[in-house]
Amino acid sequence: MTKTAVVYFSGYGHTKAIAETFAGAIAADLIQIDQDGNIQDQDWDTLDAADAIVFGAPTYMGAAPWQFKKFADASSKKWFARTWQDKIFGGFTNSASLNGDKQVTLIALQTLASQHGGIWVSLGLLPANSKAAQRTDVNNLGGSVGLLVQSPSDAGADEIPAGDLDTAKAYAKRIQAIAERFSA
Repeated sequence: MTKTAVVYFSGYGHTKAIAETFAGAIAADLIQIDQDGNIQDQDWDTLDAADAIVFGAPTYMGAAPWQFKKFADASSKKWFARTWQDKIFGGFTNSASLNGDKQVTLIALQTLASQHGGIWVSLGLLPANSKAAQRTDVNNLGGSVGLLVQSPSDAGADEIPAGDLDTAKAYAKRIQAIAERFSA
């Protein structure tokens, strides 16, 4: 059985709810970046031992927040030692707007994974883009690089659209399946 670690920052609880949904679908380890942009020392060991690493961050002003960037910069020691070389990677982001420039954040997460020599896993789902599509449909936001989630600014973390949460579960299972193929 492969090990997956989800490392994420959540400013208001929405990204945490997504991380928990994702992790719950495949029994992944959760690592929360704190409000100061740090993780615990033992969390680095968890990331090192993982077969797959998933990055999660909200999109604020067209990018991941500084707390995630601080974590990314701190991972340079792992980059230098090639500790995460050939691991499986994926990522997700959330914003209040349907678009909200989330793609920019996903590309930054993908670039970080690539700098580490990782193998990025796309979402792998067709978009729900017909006139009949609903926010309860899987991949209603039409992501391809990774998981896109929209949480209205006046909605609580318990009000994330069901389709986005179902998309998170499907993406988690895809990452796990690919990690298992690579570890076989």
